[in-house]
Amino acid sequence: MIGSLSGIVDQATADSAVVEVGGVGYLVFASSRTLARLPARGKPVKLLIETHVREDHIHLYGFADEAERGWFRLLTTVQGVGAKTALAVLSALSPDALAAAVMAQDKTALTEADGVGRKLAQRIVMELRDKLGAVALAPTAAADGHAAEAGSVAGDAVSALVNLGYPRTDAFAAVTAASRTLGREARLDALVKASLKELAP
Repeated sequence: MIGSLSGIVDQATADSAVVEVGGVGYLVFASSRTLARLPARGKPVKLLIETHVREDHIHLYGFADEAERGWFRLLTTVQGVGAKTALAVLSALSPDALAAAVMAQDKTALTEADGVGRKLAQRIVMELRDKLGAVALAPTAAADGHAAEAGSVAGDAVSALVNLGYPRTDAFAAVTAASRTLGREARLDALVKASLKELAP
């Protein structure tokens, strides 16, 4: 199985790239976030790879970092979430924002991804909340009984920022970063203030 590719960017499209390694061009599907980070054509690149083998094909999925690959693996464990949908979610939400969305049980953020309706979004947040520990970026969700409390405070903080006019995905990322700094015992007012500092230009 292929775990990573180091080669030259040959071409890129809206949902994939071709990485040339030793004269062989590998077609790699990726999120828009990873594709946006690719260097120019002809430049060297290294991508982490998840290989999916099926009876009729072998598909390679590429990631710029381990956090995104970890979330891809988690997302594809959810019933109804295939590789294409997982990449759509990762295109709509950064790993930090996705962690915050799951932690806060916010289905609306997930429906921003192409192909994700409210029912599937509900299934994703319900199934993945208990698995957040498998991803290093899981912000304040914990297995010691505090996850529900942390999720409630984080959700309220995100809602407060959205009400102030900040985009939901930016609010998620800011609350996630602030939660790491303050810890899971942070009060709502302190979390909102710290999140505003994260959003400051």
